[in-house]
Amino acid sequence: MTGEGKVVCVTGASGYIASWLVKLLLQRGYTVHATVRSLDDPKKTQHLRALDGAKERLLLFEANLTEEGSFDSAVNGCQCVFHMASPVIPAVSISDPKSQYLDPAVNGTLNVLKSAGKVSSLKRVVLTSSMSAVLHGAKPREFGAVVDETWFSDPKTCEQKKLWYALSKTLAENAGVKFCKENGLDLVVMNPGFVIGPLLQPTLNVTSQWVMGLIETGTEIFPDGINRIVDVRDVAIAHVLAFENPKANGRYCVVGAVVFSREIMKILDKQYPALRYSERQV
Repeated sequence: MTGEGKVVCVTGASGYIASWLVKLLLQRGYTVHATVRSLDDPKKTQHLRALDGAKERLLLFEANLTEEGSFDSAVNGCQCVFHMASPVIPAVSISDPKSQYLDPAVNGTLNVLKSAGKVSSLKRVVLTSSMSAVLHGAKPREFGAVVDETWFSDPKTCEQKKLWYALSKTLAENAGVKFCKENGLDLVVMNPGFVIGPLLQPTLNVTSQWVMGLIETGTEIFPDGINRIVDVRDVAIAHVLAFENPKANGRYCVVGAVVFSREIMKILDKQYPALRYSERQV
C-alpha cells in the first residue's frame, strides 16, 4: 500500500472532509495521528474509531486551535500535516466575528505550523483553504472571466460585505503561506468549492444544513444562485495526492461542477419525487 510505514497528521479529524480524508489515508495504509477538540465526545471520535484500519493505525489526540503547542504531540514523527481544522459557523450564530471566526482560523493555522516546524521528519504541509479565499476580489468579476489559482480574495472586501467565513479562510491562508515561506516549510494549499456528498460523522455539518435549506424551503446558498460544488470524496483524494505527488506546489482550486441552484433542484425533483419540490414552487 502507498502509505505503508508512513505517519501523517490530520487536524480537525472529526469534521466532514477530514473524516473522509482519515478514511482514505487508512485505506492506503498510512498511520494517522488525528486531532479532535475532545476525546470524551463520542460524536467526535466514534465514527473515526469505527473506520477500517483504525484499531491498528489510528491515534487520536486532543488539541485546541487557540493553544500554542497543543499540536506538538500529534505532529511529532509525521511526514505530512493535513491542516483542516477551522471554524465553520452559521451566519445567524455569529455575534463576534473576531473571536468566533478570525482568531481561531488564523492563530490556529499558525499554532499548527509552529508545531510542524519542530518536526525534522516532516516533508510537507497540506492546508485546507477554500474557494472563498479565491472569489471575493476587490473588483467585480467580469462576465465570462475564468477563475483560477491566480485569483485571491481581498480581506477588506470580505470585511465590508461581512463575509466572515471568506475572511477567515483568506487571512488564514495568507498567514500560512507567509509563515511557511519564512520558515522553510513545503506548503500546498487546497481551495475546495462547496462540498457535498455522504456524511461519515453522526451530526449534520453546516454545508449540509445549507443544502437541506435549499431542499426544504428553496433558500439560496449563495446570493447569485451559483454553486461551485465538489464531492467530498474527491476533495479527500485531492488532499492525498497533494502530499503524494512531489511535483504538487502552490494552491489548487478543487471544483467538480459549477451549477445554478435551479439545476440542482431539477435533479433532486427527478431523483426524489417524494420531496414534491416542483409542487411547492407552483
